[in-house]
Amino acid sequence: MSGSLDGVGGVAGKALRVLAAPFVAPSPSAVAVRTRLKGLSAPDAEVLGVVGRHLGSLAGRDLKVRSRAGLGHDAGQWAVRKRDLTALSSARWAGSVTKASHDQWALARRCLAAHVRELEAGITCIRQRLAQELGAKGERNVPGGYRSRREWHAKSRRLRVLEDRMALARADWVAGRVRVVRGGKRLANTRHHLDAAGLSEQGWRSRWEAARIFLSADGESGKRLGNETIRLDLDGQLSLKLPAPLADLANAPHGRYVLAARAVFAHRGQEWADRVADHRAVAYRIHHDVLRDRWYVTASWQRTPAPALTLEAALADGTVIGVDTNNDHYAAWRLDVHGNPVGRPARFFYDLSGNALHRDAQIRHATSRLLHYAQQRGASAIAIEDLDFADSKTREKHGRNKRFRCLISRFPTARLAARLISMAAEQGISVIAVDAAYSSRWGAEHWQKPTSIPTHQTTRHEAASLVIGRRAQGFGARRRTTPPPRDRRDRVGHRITQAAPRNPGREGDRPPRTGPPPAVVTPPGKRKRRPSPPNTVRDGRSEREWIYDSLPLTI
Repeated sequence: MSGSLDGVGGVAGKALRVLAAPFVAPSPSAVAVRTRLKGLSAPDAEVLGVVGRHLGSLAGRDLKVRSRAGLGHDAGQWAVRKRDLTALSSARWAGSVTKASHDQWALARRCLAAHVRELEAGITCIRQRLAQELGAKGERNVPGGYRSRREWHAKSRRLRVLEDRMALARADWVAGRVRVVRGGKRLANTRHHLDAAGLSEQGWRSRWEAARIFLSADGESGKRLGNETIRLDLDGQLSLKLPAPLADLANAPHGRYVLAARAVFAHRGQEWADRVADHRAVAYRIHHDVLRDRWYVTASWQRTPAPALTLEAALADGTVIGVDTNNDHYAAWRLDVHGNPVGRPARFFYDLSGNALHRDAQIRHATSRLLHYAQQRGASAIAIEDLDFADSKTREKHGRNKRFRCLISRFPTARLAARLISMAAEQGISVIAVDAAYSSRWGAEHWQKPTSIPTHQTTRHEAASLVIGRRAQGFGARRRTTPPPRDRRDRVGHRITQAAPRNPGREGDRPPRTGPPPAVVTPPGKRKRRPSPPNTVRDGRSEREWIYDSLPLTI
C-alpha cells in the first residue's frame, strides 16, 4: 500500500478518496423521559380513551386539510385551521393539533425526498449494469454486468417499473402532495391479513384506535407547572384540560379531570422536578400500550445548548477509546496520547434481530457497558465511525447479496448515533466522529498481527478500532517501522522517523545519500581520524551508505 491517510496514492493502482476530518459530535438539545401511569382505575382509562379518540378525530381532520393545502399553505390558513378546532376543543389543544399536523406533513415531505433519491440510485445502477456485457466483472464500487440473459431481461423490466414510480414520486413532489396514514401504513395493511398476523378483528381494532388517539400538549414557560393542558405536579398527580364537548366528564374545577394514578420519573427525575418547580415549559404525551394494557406518559423539554467543544479540547486528557461498530458487537480499544494501544481490547455484544424495540434495547445495553468501560479507563473521549448507509440500501447495488442488504438495512445507524451521543453527554464523555474509510483494511494490514498474542489473536474489527482512535487523535493508520538490526554495517537501515502526522512521506524510509559523509566536529583533545572504507564491494555499491543527520556536540 502506498500513499498517506490524506488520500494521496492508491491501493494496487487505485486512487484513495480524501478522508473527511474528524469532528466532535454536538451534545443533544432535547430530553425525553417516559414512565408508567401506575394505579390507573377503569374509569380513568375510559376517560383517557374518550378524550384521545375525540382529539384523534380532530387531528385526522386537520391533517387532511393541511395535506390538501400543500405548498400553498400560509400563516393565514394556519390561523383558520386553529380557529375551527378551538370551538371543538380548546385554544391550547387546537394549537397542539395544528402543530402536530404541520410537523407530520413536513416529515412526509422529507420521506418523499428520500424515496426519490433511492429511486434515482436504483435506476442509475440498473442502467449502468444493463449497458455492460453479460458476465462483465465489476470494479471497485462499480457493479459489473448481469450474469445471464434471463437476469438482464428481468432487470430491464424492473427499470421500467422504477421509472414509472419515479414519475409519480416527482409529480407528488412538485405538487406538494404527501401520503400519510395516521396509525401507520403497516398496521393499516395488516387489516387485510389478520390470519397471517394472528389477530382477530377486535384485536386489530383496539391496536388501530390506540395508534390514532391524540393526547399530546406542548409546554408553556411561565404557566403553572410548565403546561396548562396536561399538568403533572411534583407529587406525580396528573390532570388534563377536557375539550369543550366533553366538559361534563370533569371531576375538578375549570373543566379539568384529575387521574387517580401517579407518575414518577425514575430517570432524570430531579431535572424534571427542577423545571416543573420553576414553571418552565415541559411537553407531555400520553399513549396506550394495547399488548400490555398499560398507559404511559412521556415528558420532554428543551435544553440550553452546550458550547461546542473543539477537537483539541475533547482530546485534552490524551486518552481515547477507539470503537469499531459491527453487526453484533462494539470492538473497543484504549489508546494513549501517542496513539499506542494500551492493554487488550474489549467487545460489547448486542443482538439486532427481532423488532425495533428489541434492537433499541440491545443498543442501549451495549452502549451503557461501553461508557462504563470508558469511565473505568479514565477516557474522556470516544472515537466512533461516522456511519451512513443511506446510499447502500438499494437492492440494485449489491445484486444477489441479499444477506448483506438485509444486514445494512436493519443496522440502526441513526438510532445508534443518537443513543451514544445522548448517553455519553450525561457521563461527560465526548464523542468524536471519524471517517470509516479503509479502517478495517488498514487495521488488518498494520495492527492485527503485531498486536496478537498467543492467548488472544487480534480480530480485524479490533484492529480497525485502533485505526479509528488514531484518526481521531490526528495520527496515521500505519505503525512506525522498527529500526533494522545493527550487527552488520551494511544492514543498518533508517531510524524510526518521528515526524508530524501531516508530514508527507513520514512513513517511508529515509532516502539514501551518495558521496562522502558530512564533516564531523571532534571534541578538543581527541584525535581526528577518517574512517576507512569497507573492505568488501557488493553489487558495485560500496560508496552508497545510509547517512544520518548528526547532532551538534557543542553549542
